[in-house]
Parts: sequence; structure tokens; C-alpha cells
Amino acid sequence: MKAIRRFTVRPVLPEPLRPLHDLARNLRWSWHTETRELFRAADPEGWRPADADPVRLLGSLSAGRLTELAGDAEYLGRLAAASADLAEYLDGPRWYQEQRAAGAELPSGIAYFSPEFGVTAALPQYSGGLGILAGDHLKAASDLGVPLIGVGLLYRHGYFRQTLSREGWQQEHYPVLDPNELPLDLVREADGTPARVVLALPGGRSLHACVWLARVGRVPLLLLDSDVEENAPGERDVTDRLYGGGSDHRLLQEMLLGIGGVRAVRTWCRLTGTPEPEVFHTNEGHAGFLGLERIRELIPTGLDFDAALEVVRAGTVFTTHTPVPAGIDRFDRGLVARHFGDEGELSGVPVEKILPLGTETYPGGEPELFNMAVMGLRLAQRANGVSTLHGAVSREMFSGLWPGFDPAEVPITSVTNGVHAPTWVAPEVFRLGAGQVGEGRAHQVLAGGPVDGEPSEQRTGTPRRWDAVTGIGDQQIWDLRRDLRGQLVTEVRRRLYASWRRRGAGTAELGWIDGVLDPDILTIGFARRVPSYKRLTLMLRDRDRLRELLLHPTHPIQIVVAGKAHPADDGGKRLVQELVRFADDPRVRHRIVFLPDYGMGMAQKLYPGCDVWLNNPLRPLEACGTSGMKAALNGCLNLSVRDGWWDEWFDPDFGWEIPTADGSAVDEDRRDELESNALYALIEDRVAPRFYDRGAEGLPDRWIEMVRSTLVNLGPKVLAGRMVREYVERLYAPAAQARRALEPGVARDLAAWKARVRAAWRGVSVDHVETVTGDAAGGSAELGATLALRVRIALGGLEPDDVEVQVVAGRVDSGDAIADAQTFPLKPAGGQDLEDRWLYEGPLTPDRTGPYGYTVRVLPAHRLLATSAELGLVALPTEATGEGGGVLMR
Repeated sequence: MKAIRRFTVRPVLPEPLRPLHDLARNLRWSWHTETRELFRAADPEGWRPADADPVRLLGSLSAGRLTELAGDAEYLGRLAAASADLAEYLDGPRWYQEQRAAGAELPSGIAYFSPEFGVTAALPQYSGGLGILAGDHLKAASDLGVPLIGVGLLYRHGYFRQTLSREGWQQEHYPVLDPNELPLDLVREADGTPARVVLALPGGRSLHACVWLARVGRVPLLLLDSDVEENAPGERDVTDRLYGGGSDHRLLQEMLLGIGGVRAVRTWCRLTGTPEPEVFHTNEGHAGFLGLERIRELIPTGLDFDAALEVVRAGTVFTTHTPVPAGIDRFDRGLVARHFGDEGELSGVPVEKILPLGTETYPGGEPELFNMAVMGLRLAQRANGVSTLHGAVSREMFSGLWPGFDPAEVPITSVTNGVHAPTWVAPEVFRLGAGQVGEGRAHQVLAGGPVDGEPSEQRTGTPRRWDAVTGIGDQQIWDLRRDLRGQLVTEVRRRLYASWRRRGAGTAELGWIDGVLDPDILTIGFARRVPSYKRLTLMLRDRDRLRELLLHPTHPIQIVVAGKAHPADDGGKRLVQELVRFADDPRVRHRIVFLPDYGMGMAQKLYPGCDVWLNNPLRPLEACGTSGMKAALNGCLNLSVRDGWWDEWFDPDFGWEIPTADGSAVDEDRRDELESNALYALIEDRVAPRFYDRGAEGLPDRWIEMVRSTLVNLGPKVLAGRMVREYVERLYAPAAQARRALEPGVARDLAAWKARVRAAWRGVSVDHVETVTGDAAGGSAELGATLALRVRIALGGLEPDDVEVQVVAGRVDSGDAIADAQTFPLKPAGGQDLEDRWLYEGPLTPDRTGPYGYTVRVLPAHRLLATSAELGLVALPTEATGEGGGVLMR
């Protein structure tokens, strides 16, 4: 019989146990070992680390058990200590507060928008790396005291749960999530009614959303939920599932996230007295509409669209996570137009001003599509990729927005991702380190903030070496690694048994699972989403060779694989099925397994238990790839293509580089063949022999030394604390300062100046370049010689203060392209001549030998521009300019 009404019955805790409520509803428990152990002690049988959820645990405790705990003096003492520790964590000064006290000009608040957040398995609002990164960003910000407000959507079905059919085909399940059973609280107005956010839709309809609060340590995470009674059925389903539905559905989700998210932030600040954010961080293009909402807010204050745009841009940071255009959301311009303006949302903001922000105006772009990443870049004065290599790929990919500039000058920087060590480091690893430096210092080190007792010069945010690890003995490290491997074996067998039961196998068929994996065999892990570029099945390229590696008589390996294909990606599902069918083979199924339903709970066992973490994407399509970072923090070595973060931090002491054929003129099939052969050879000739090579004490001495080096030298680099400090110092602080500088009058002046410069730029040109002194006329000059240059510039009605004139010089290739360019300013040397040209002069001193060349360019110049490339305007000489196009230096 089906119930006609559903509601949640909450437990009533005895007075001595009331602090458990606050501990359960602040997600700090998900990375604070002592708090988790407190909940485990409340019900050891009901608490499993992989599925841990204190809210559910408290709801399942019997009245008798609650009474028993309320009378347990030892338990109440631990509860009091945990409660006091949380209070100190929430209220005490941390790194950010210390920086402000020392005089740093930092923003009073930052709003961080993301379409997904992976904070804990108990709050399944993530699909993969983007969400896990966002969750780690919030947690690291909390540990450092950064005044962040997170903003996202609450998906009633989350992403999806994955199972396998008997034939190994991925099947999706969407369990309904009840917010009342999650670690969430409804944001309410002062009178107790739920706070509401409302968006106007075409046809006079409205989209209503309530706001749920997740407490991520010190950081509030606001999640908008459209499943409210005020909505019609179609609007109720806007937040039904993550990355589901067609274009109309996705557009509404992204409008709610961006526009509704800003309104939710305003509501939160009004209700709590939290300072309004000075900086808005758009994590990927999905939340890009937040900039339009902030423009709408400013127009009634007397600013026109262009001036409001300048204010918004100054205080916005945009992070791109995709290295391929196909990963970007693009909508039909007509669809976008229907949802905005007087008939839809953002009344008062002209649609004809909105649409150009997302238009692909570059060669090869599709002008009838509205590109969310393009809008994100145009609405943000500061933008970044998520690794050094990804920054370079992004500058190339979006270079069409800055025509006339070399990709290296495109104003997209990079901040390499990091991972939140307290979340991902196994308790056993933490205890081993804490035994060397003490528990308090170990917590500080993992959080990535300043460590008590460090000299001031070491408290500036540079990654610290974890030198204390060098004092841990080889036997201790090896015993730890075997223990973690053994835990993984147990976890794999449990999950594999459950998977086969769901696939229809009977108990009598599954006795073989007791022999799956071996805690003494080299264990390789591979787990991630399953788009084609990540090449889940590259390891299957030569199946006979893989079987030989798995079953090697003296150097065997075993592999644990996990991953989800997008529900609409049948190609990805076929890759999963291919891997599953290979792993089902009775000849190798004890050495290779596929675990369905990859998520945070599984990952927290998988990373520590593996000896080697495998990553073999098509380079350079992996933006960062943080799974290998999480593995490294637990002493796991990386075996990876030089892509993402591994490209900049690879070192032979940390693992192995899989050679790539990305620079070769080979087709995809040939490339896979070459790179899979390289992978097999590495495992057979270098990885496995090193693992099994035992020294005099029976230990793999060289392997252990690599584990130690990974922890000591790589560990500090991959911390989310390091990443968040970089965002604060390199992006948030400059954005806040730029925003403060744009008072209304200044914003109007800047917008008017930009309009004047754009209108006049057709008349700006480099009319003549000559060498006044220096022996370059013959096509050569001596190293160290100084060339005096004279240039005549037409400014098209602009003034010299409106521009900067530069010499760009460096080595040249056979096509006269300048590489490793350096720039040198030229100064005005006289007024206008009769032809309305301005004279500029300056020296050029070549600092290298060989083929050398220079050119001259004119750029807009204004004190409030973040970079000289910001407007995307540049004037260069024509081929008929005269002297000075290129000079050969010897």
C-alpha cells in the first residue's frame, strides 16, 4: 500500500547528546577523523566509512542506545572535546585573517558558483572531477578561513547510480533524494517562512526555488531547489538531475544557477549579516549568467549597461575546465533571446546587449550559437585554466577572441588544481605522519596553511617539503602499504560480490570472489569518468600481452578499474562493457576487476590501496586530472601520460611517464597502438621489476624510496590549500581591488574611454619604422649593440596617453615568426606632424645571437586594464612599412 504523504521523523537527542546535532550537520565531519570516530563509536555496526552519514546514523539509533550514550562519561567527554574543537575551528582566526591583520588587501567575501559540488558521498551532488574539485575548493577555503560562499543547485536525483546487467552493460538508476534526510537546512526568512528565489520565464510563467544550506566547515553552501509547490510540473523538474535533459532544460538550470544564485547570495547576506561578496568566481561556464544578474542590479543605480559591465568584469574570476570545444555548453541564440528581456528574465537589460556576449565572433565560430564559456570570458576580467598545460591549451583554444595577439599573450593564466588532503589521505597514512610531527601540526600541514612554529619566511604560501616523512623507517612504510592494499582487497571483494548479485548471479556461483586480488601483488588503479579521450580500454589493446602481465609467474600485477559513462553516451557504455567482459574471463578475473558505481566512498579506499595510479588520456585533452594527486598523497606512484598536472610536476622519483605520439602525424588507431605498447613495456620492464626487487632486508628499497619522495616532495604541491592561496593572492585580491576602484563615475569614464578607443581604432596604424643608429642596415648587428628606433604612428584621433607603443623582439624562425618574445616600450618624441602622425623613439638591445627580429605594435593603455590585451585590439605594421621588419644578429 502506497503512502499518500511523505515526511521525515527526526530523532530527539537527550540533552547531553545535543552537540551531536551540530556535529552531524556541519560537513566538517567528512574530513575530520576525530568527529567521524565519535559517530562510529555511537553505532560501530551501522557506521561504514564508505557510506558514512551521521544524519542517517542518528536517525537510526534506538532510544535505548541514545540513553546508554547519554550516560557514558567517556563518550560524553569525547563529545565535549569534538564540540569545542568545532567551535574553535569555526570562530578562530586562520590564514586569511592573519593575512588581513598583516595589511593584505583581501576581499571581504567571495561567491563561488559551480554546477556541482562533491563534498561527501552523503551529499551526492557531483558527477566527476569538476564537482570533486569544487568540493575540495570549499573545504580548503574553510580550513584557511577564506570568506567564501558556495552556490549550486540541489538535484533531487543527484547524478545517477550505476549497476551492470548480466552482459556487462551499464544501467542507470536515479534514487530520489529527500533534502530532509540530508545534512541540509532550509534557509528561512526572519518570520520562519522558507526563503524564495523567483525567475521570470517566457509566457508570464515563473520559476520558484527554495534555498538549502550545507555547512562546509566555515563555508556556507547554498543549493537552489525548484521542487516547490509554487511551480508547475515542468518547472518543478528543473533541478531534477545533474546534466540531464535537453537544451531548454539545461538553459533553465543555468539561469537558475547564475541569476537565481546571485539572488540567493543576496538573501543569505541579508538574513545573516554576512558581508556582500566583492568577488564572484564562475567555476566553468554553466554559471555564467551570474554576470548578467549583477549588471541588472547595477542599472537602477544610474549606470548604463556598458558602465555596469565594467564594474561586473572587474570583480569576476572565470575558470575554464575543458580543453575541447565540445565540452562547452552552447545554446541557440533564439532560445536565449526568448528567455531574456521584457518578456522574460532581466527586464531592463536589452537582449541586443546580452546576445553579443556569447557570440562566437572568431574564425570557425558559429554566430547562431550562444557560447557559455565565451560569455564567461567576456564577463570576467581575470580567467584561468587548471594546470600550466591547460592554460596554454586554453589560450590557444580561445585565441580568436583576441585577434592579432599570439596565443601566449591571451589573458588566460593558470592555477593548477589541488586536492583536499584531510579528505583524501587515509587515516592510517595520517597517523604515520602524525607520529613524526604531532597530530596538531599534521592537521595544519595537510590543510595547506601556515604551520605553528615555522619561520615567517616559510609562512608565505610556498609549498613545504614534508621532511618529517624522511624519518619514517622503510619497514613502517612497507607495512603501511601492505595494510592499505589488504583493506582494498577486502573492499573490492565486498563490492564485487554485491555487483554480481545485482547482475543475477546466485551465491553458489560466487565462491571464486574469495580469491580475487592478493594483498602482496602489485596493484594498479584506474578510475574516472568514461569519455572516449580518457581511453578506459587502452589497456585492452593487446589482450594477450595484458594477460601475460596479469599472470606473470614472478612479477604479476592486478588492476582495479571503475568509472561511469554519461547516460547518453552509448560509446562510453560500450567501452565499459568491453572492460567488464574482459574482467569476467575466468582466466583473469582474480587479477582484474571492474567496480560499478564509482563515487567518493569508493575512491577513499581505492586511492590509498593502490601502488600505482594509471592515467592514459589523449594528450592534451586532460585539463588537470586530480585523481593521481589523491593517490600520491597516500604514497601511490603515478604511471601517466604527461598531461594536466603530471606534465608540470612529473619527476622520475614520483613515477613514470607514458610516452605519447601526440606530436606525430599518425591516425588515432596507430597512436593508440604506439602508446599502449609503451604502457605494456613500462609495466613489464620497469614498474613491476622495481616493485618485486627485494633488498637485503627483504624490502623493495628503491620502491619505498619513490614512495617517500612522492610524499615529501610531491605531496605539498598537490594540496588544495596551495591552490586556494594562489586564487586568493593572484586572482581574488586583484579582482577585489579592481572592483573597489570602479566607483560609478570611474566606471562610466572607463566605459566611455573603451567606446571611444574601439570607435577610433580603425584609424590607428604603424606608418613607418626606421633604425636611426646601429649597424642593422646590412642585415646583421653585433650582440650587445644598441639600435635606436624611430616610429611614426597614426592614432586616428586618440591621444598618446590612450595607447602604448611597443617593440616586440626575439628569435625568429624560417617564416620570421618571433619566438620567446620580449617587449620594450617606445616613448613619444614629438608632436603631430603635418600628416597627423606621432613620433615615437626608443632603444633595442638584442640579448641573444642568431636569427633575430622585431616588429612594432600599438595597444590601448589605461590604468584600469588588467592586461594590455584586454580589449583585444592591436595595430601592427603592414608589409610596406619600411625598415625594421627583421634583423639578423650574429
